[in-house]
Amino acid sequence: MPAGVAVTRRRALVVLGSAPLAAVARRGDALPPELLGTLPQAQLLGEATLRYLGWQVYDIRLWADGPRARDRPEAARLALELRYARALDGSAIAERSLQEMQGIGPVSRDQGERWLAALRGIFPDVDKGDRITGLQLPGEGTRFWVNGRSAGELRDAEFTRLFFGIWLSPRTSQPRLREALLGKAASS
Repeated sequence: MPAGVAVTRRRALVVLGSAPLAAVARRGDALPPELLGTLPQAQLLGEATLRYLGWQVYDIRLWADGPRARDRPEAARLALELRYARALDGSAIAERSLQEMQGIGPVSRDQGERWLAALRGIFPDVDKGDRITGLQLPGEGTRFWVNGRSAGELRDAEFTRLFFGIWLSPRTSQPRLREALLGKAASS
């Protein structure tokens, strides 16, 4: 999730960091296969690369039914696809996600415990090249895929708002990444 990396012996752990981001241009890429049944008309709105201390953490792409998602992403059916550039611990991804969500809006202790348990069950340890895709269904919930395979669903509108807010909320810890995803920043 928007964060930097600290390396351990075999895996990298997600930690907070603010690092320069570089948008990547690959507009010819096709819609991820897992989205064909749920967002068949989706367009690639933007993409970026998260780097920390010069290390590439992941590439992220935003898919939406149309460009109106740029103005109100919280109300749009959209998907975020993360392609990891290094090995990361799944439990650390889940914990970092919850911390980032707490920066977007209030999360009660009970919510946080439920959401963290669910995320730990969804996010595996990832290796270079692995993909996690999340589909935002406003007012309903979130569906997840790992490498194109269904990984779980959380039917909780507040979770969905805060989770996608990690990248798309004006309160994100990574405003340059947000601008690139929403197609509001020039590629660098």
